[in-house]
Amino acid sequence: MLTPNPNITEKVYKKLSIQVSLTGLSFCCFDTLNDTVSSFNDVHFDPFQKGIKIEDLFATAFRDYPELKESYDEILVIHSNNLSTFVPESLFDENFLGSYLQYNTKVFETDFFAFDEIPNYQMNAVYIPYVNINNFFIDQFGTFDYKHANSILVSKLLLASKNKEDKKMFVHINKGHFEIIVIQNQKLLLFNSFDYTTPEDFIYYILFTAEQLNLNPENFLLELIGNITLESDYFQIAYKYIRNVSLIDVEDLRWNNYFSEAENRNHFILFNS
Repeated sequence: MLTPNPNITEKVYKKLSIQVSLTGLSFCCFDTLNDTVSSFNDVHFDPFQKGIKIEDLFATAFRDYPELKESYDEILVIHSNNLSTFVPESLFDENFLGSYLQYNTKVFETDFFAFDEIPNYQMNAVYIPYVNINNFFIDQFGTFDYKHANSILVSKLLLASKNKEDKKMFVHINKGHFEIIVIQNQKLLLFNSFDYTTPEDFIYYILFTAEQLNLNPENFLLELIGNITLESDYFQIAYKYIRNVSLIDVEDLRWNNYFSEAENRNHFILFNS
């Protein structure tokens, strides 16, 4: 986080959140006085640009979007990848972060590991951030906060599950991978990430996970988050095999911005940051 300025007259009452991945970035500016999203942009990198450093692509984005160079009281960088897991507080040791990830991703001795505390839920998110991207932001901003996207996602879903005793499965869809989260009354029952390329991959992992948790496709609730619509092949195949499937309701999120339902669903994590 930027060092707070003790002089209130110099505050600008703006927060910048930037969600980053290897395929692009999205960012929004929050008006912290009115608790609203005042601007938003989504930047996709050309997948055919070979031999170009990721830092150079981010530098181009900073050149093209002057909002990124404005003054902010707070800056949050959100790392979006499938290199994360959740560890109960009782099993957590900050000295062995890499050991928690070695069962679901390939880790190397040279990797840098980080963790986010998940307040009120007695667990931590352990992950591998993009160190080169963080270094780029240090040059741009000096100091800032950073978190993993799944820390924000799971925290929000846990909060929304209070006093709801039915088990519910959420699937958050990213490009090339998706996360399955199963929650019951503020308890995280399962979190896992899966790579996919086709709708058949997508439904296979959902049904496999349901089977492992004894969730009947005729009964359990499935909500989809991310870049998905009712017309999507991924929604259609889920609807074919699971009786109670829906897109996550984002009406509560939309009250503080003027973006569409689809944009709020697609950028659910960013707008909840």
